[in-house]
Amino acid sequence: MASRGVASYNEPDHKPPSKASLPTEFVRGFRLLLKDAMGAMDAASGKRLGNCIGVYAFYDYDAEPIYVGQTWLKFRDRIGRHLTGQRSDTLAYRILDPFEVAELEFWPTEHLRNDPDKQAKLNAIEYSVYRRAIDQSKYRAILNEKIPPVSEFVELPPSYRFNLIPEDLREDREHPDVRIARRAETLARVSAVAHERGEVSAGLRRVIVIQAVRLADLAAARLAYAEGRARPSPKAIDVHALVGNVLEESSADDVADD
Repeated sequence: MASRGVASYNEPDHKPPSKASLPTEFVRGFRLLLKDAMGAMDAASGKRLGNCIGVYAFYDYDAEPIYVGQTWLKFRDRIGRHLTGQRSDTLAYRILDPFEVAELEFWPTEHLRNDPDKQAKLNAIEYSVYRRAIDQSKYRAILNEKIPPVSEFVELPPSYRFNLIPEDLREDREHPDVRIARRAETLARVSAVAHERGEVSAGLRRVIVIQAVRLADLAAARLAYAEGRARPSPKAIDVHALVGNVLEESSADDVADD
């Protein structure tokens, strides 16, 4: 029986569709919300956020922080590389799954663009955001392969946080069975990179453990729900015992270079 979906291989000759119409409804909605976020104004600089530099963080469907980065590129360029399939280390190593990203937060730092000490100051902001993410995380760990350079705590500039998930499509996307399968696939891919390359950073191996913890926690929560039990505490898994202190100063190959 022929497919009843819209597919070029089972239709007669026709005018090629526009590229914009090819992605799924979810992807189109996600990209529209991302575009709106990039188009929002930074009150401090008067520039659109997509044209600003600074620090950013991604959050999953449970508002759990999953990744922190910094950029001297425009946010539009750097974050676009993360979320739209263009090459970046986090995608090349399959560390960050764009499927998991439900929210995005910006800390624009346009005031540092021409500062002679801009790199040290941006590092300090990134480290402060990283520590904040660790404090907010129920696992006390996030999926950064490279720990930001250890710096003094600084007062953070105002941030802007945006939802990236179309509300009418959210239920199917955030279903725990979907996310369990996706996390298992991501874990397998990252593990395959470690196997194939062999000589990978300790940070990448740490990410494998943290992703396994995230998978185990969600799978256990789903089991408990199916059995009518309360969700197990994330503290049932001692992440610190498994990966060590993610706040300690790291070796040179683990220091962030975003």
